[in-house]
Amino acid sequence: MIYTIKRTFAILFMAIFGSVILYNCEPETDALGEQLFLDGAAQGDEVSYDVIAYNIDNNDSIRSDAGSMYEVYNSTSSFTRKAVLGAFTESQFGMQRASYLTQVRLPTYTPDFGTNATVDSVVLVVKPTYATDSLTTTTNEDYISPDGNVAAKKVVNTYPAYKYGKAKINGSTPQFTIKVHEVEDFLNGQNDIAYSNTDYKYYSPELGSKIFNGNVNSVTITKDSDATSIYTSSAVGVRIPLSATFFQTKIVDKASSADLKDVSNFIRYFKGLRVSVTESDGYLFQFNPDDIELIMYYKNDKVENGTTTRPQSTYKFTMGAANTHIGHYEYDRTQAFEDAVIGDKVNGDARLYTQGMGGPSIGIKIPETTINDLKKLYQNNKTAIIGARIRIYTDPTWNPNYSNFNNKYVKPGLFTIVQKDKDSNGKETTAFTTDLLNLSGSINFARYKTYDIDKNPTYYDFTVTKSIKDIVEAGIDNKDKYFKIDLGDFVANSSGVSLGYKYTNRAFTTDRVIFIGNDPSNNQYKIQLKVVSSKK
Repeated sequence: MIYTIKRTFAILFMAIFGSVILYNCEPETDALGEQLFLDGAAQGDEVSYDVIAYNIDNNDSIRSDAGSMYEVYNSTSSFTRKAVLGAFTESQFGMQRASYLTQVRLPTYTPDFGTNATVDSVVLVVKPTYATDSLTTTTNEDYISPDGNVAAKKVVNTYPAYKYGKAKINGSTPQFTIKVHEVEDFLNGQNDIAYSNTDYKYYSPELGSKIFNGNVNSVTITKDSDATSIYTSSAVGVRIPLSATFFQTKIVDKASSADLKDVSNFIRYFKGLRVSVTESDGYLFQFNPDDIELIMYYKNDKVENGTTTRPQSTYKFTMGAANTHIGHYEYDRTQAFEDAVIGDKVNGDARLYTQGMGGPSIGIKIPETTINDLKKLYQNNKTAIIGARIRIYTDPTWNPNYSNFNNKYVKPGLFTIVQKDKDSNGKETTAFTTDLLNLSGSINFARYKTYDIDKNPTYYDFTVTKSIKDIVEAGIDNKDKYFKIDLGDFVANSSGVSLGYKYTNRAFTTDRVIFIGNDPSNNQYKIQLKVVSSKK
């Protein structure tokens, strides 16, 4: 395919790269830079080259503590996190199930619950991300509030949670049994590293459970007599009732004990909560772990003017940023997955499986044969690379057995790409690609571009121009270099500045996709390096 290098592209190219070729012994080629400014004077030849693409098996493990849950990082005290719950099974990747563990802390220590305090109820509120523009309202004008048998009106606003997975199973909307257990193992500090495949012990039976139908809601209850509020839920979410007896014994009855005297004692006495689902198929949904609420409702004696009453009080545990948060992920892989994820670094793999939350990554090596071909063009034909990208197609035969996979909303749209190498001691190093480090300030630069997102197959072009130029034209060693592609995105602060290559949201990215790799039977869609070059 031939591309005419337009004036605007040539100016941008020269601004970025400066003088692309300079031969001291052959001064006539110095005019190449001049040619690029002449409209129509230079032609760009696009040629496809082979690469070696293979699966990187991450052993279904990824760092999944609070420090890996950042979605947007604003400052040391202001950020947004994401965690995952649910389960999803499909024919290629198998089963993936996500649980969540968190510490619990007290707002103040050695709490005073008053005289004869008894726990009425306890709820854990989980707040999945949901579609704010899909509201259903249900009103019960004849509601009777159980607290005093008061005639009231109950209004419930319901929203669908955002889901990744199946809309229907055997014609019915999937439901999950969400269970909450007390954690038996001590959870390390908020800044400590934890991995998704670590098993943490927990006590049985569960403290509480809730059937989750995929929707979240808010509730408002007002008196019929004067329209004053009886109850308004603090947020839209899923309210999971927990054992009042457990919190009576564990918290209220121990209020004056050493276990509740300070945070150090308390997080070893009450080690935390585990939230999980029992089912193995349905969907995955995300929530902000810092937004979880644990609310205890209790009554105690209150004496006024010789009269004793027992008003209800609310006690909110601290469930936010100071706590340890851990995602726990389980997998049951299919034989198709095991057969495909080979990791052949010599010949490449025919199919490339990539998945968030600890699933496989893609490794891409530019073979020496390709580099040598490009060097010959550069040295013998005075040809400069003006564009290079790795093109990768989704597998058009992949059709997971869940609803609407082939629509434009399901194909993944976020990827990271880093460059791997070895230092002088033979230790593998990781960094942003040379392109991202040098060209990200350009208005035309894109780490990757997506094409035909609403078609099958979709394909993606990953920019590697500067990286390939450095190897071919500047003589940078290619022996141990390769690119690594993952689903997800680099985490940035509120100004859009990346925190660094180590910080991505892969730990809670629910996407997965199969690409065509080095499949000799599929030349049309196999992965390839597309190089655009220009010569005098």
